[in-house]
Amino acid sequence: MEWFTSPDYWLSRIVFQRGLAGLYLVAFVSAALQFRALIGERGMLPVPEYVRRVGPRRAPSLFHWRYSDRLFALVAWTGAALALALVAGAGDAVPLAVSMLLWVVLWALYLSIVNVGQTWYGFGWESLLLETGFLAVFLGNDDTAPPVLVLFLLRWLLFRVEFGAGLIKLRGDRCWRDLTCLYYHHETQPMPGPLSWFFHHLPRPLHRAEVAANHMVQLFVPVLLFAPQPVATVAAGLMVLTQLWLVLSGNFAWLNWITIVLALSAVDASPLVGDHPQPDPPLWYVVLVVAATALVLGLSYRPARNLLSRNQAMNRSYDPFHLVNTYGAFGSIGRVRDEIVIEGTDDPAPHAGTVWREYGFKGKPGDPRRMPRPFAPYHLRLDWLMWFAALSPGYAREWFGPFLERLLEGDRDTLRLLRHNPFPDRPPTHVRARLYRYRYTTWRELRETGAWWHRTLEREYMPPIRLRDGESR
Repeated sequence: MEWFTSPDYWLSRIVFQRGLAGLYLVAFVSAALQFRALIGERGMLPVPEYVRRVGPRRAPSLFHWRYSDRLFALVAWTGAALALALVAGAGDAVPLAVSMLLWVVLWALYLSIVNVGQTWYGFGWESLLLETGFLAVFLGNDDTAPPVLVLFLLRWLLFRVEFGAGLIKLRGDRCWRDLTCLYYHHETQPMPGPLSWFFHHLPRPLHRAEVAANHMVQLFVPVLLFAPQPVATVAAGLMVLTQLWLVLSGNFAWLNWITIVLALSAVDASPLVGDHPQPDPPLWYVVLVVAATALVLGLSYRPARNLLSRNQAMNRSYDPFHLVNTYGAFGSIGRVRDEIVIEGTDDPAPHAGTVWREYGFKGKPGDPRRMPRPFAPYHLRLDWLMWFAALSPGYAREWFGPFLERLLEGDRDTLRLLRHNPFPDRPPTHVRARLYRYRYTTWRELRETGAWWHRTLEREYMPPIRLRDGESR
């Protein structure tokens, strides 16, 4: 069936599916290691309470049937094991129908997690992983060449990711239009990486050139994905280079990596690796692919309309299965960076001379002398939400109080999310939160002090609280 399959993309299919399986692996491991403190039975936003409020039609998940921390851990580690098997090539070692079933199970397990994850899973790359994973089900394995229709849907998804991000910038903050956003972005982004300080100190003309290049890659290059080869391959290559630049300059979980994986699906490597003959697809497979294509195109109406809207929304799902979504990032850029610093004391009654000791986070800035660490594609959910909490207390209304309570209780699962616990022997009697203004040090300040950040106290974020009769006061 020459009209249905495209044998030239056999290597791109392998690279795409195994790269995607690797990102699934990271996502499941991230869920397994963090869920107890975030959404577990004793978590800050417990799943059992959520499923009592929200029915399965709004948030399909196997946890509507039953929830326990043990079951969640089983789901997460099963997903991780299955993803690892697919990375190793299990999808190509089994019949086509079994391979598709493996991808369906992987997608369904992660959907069950995302749909009960609440604000901890409210990031665009969660929906992006699910949408990409759904399409991977129909891309086949070594029993047949990749279907043209699915390759088109992957490009349509990549187009929406890049073009949506470009439009939200053009319609959003003025600094994107006057090419000055990168004067601030490397300093104010949610979680800087080890090279972000150096990126921030690049010459301003280079920052302006970066923004202009970003506009070109996100607004013009995506159209070329639908051009004949080798134009589409060149377009995909430009996107990969741009995403690698972003990987070097920050920590954005798996957003950049999944965009790279999507771009690689558009690369025609046949001039380099030659042909790889594969049998014709079975009729049942053709029917399933055509049906899935019709479903995705039908669900694409609202995301496509969103792209054309003056009130374009970022990172929105239009169906509970996250099959077709809208994406976007950084429509506005902060000019200053505020950080919440959590401190505790073991004084029975805090006074003017009380010594407060600071908790350390793994990824978000804290100790000014600590260089930011690389974590992507791993997702530090608490650290990310702390960035949002510093923007506005409204982002933290549901979970910040329970977070501080668990520090007062010395909850082990919560403390595992942190880099440093200043109270290793027994919990503090009081904790408080203070808001600091952070800025990168200059080259001279870095040489003289060894500090990457300079911080000044802005105000109290939450006054000292303590536990009384099992509650915080």
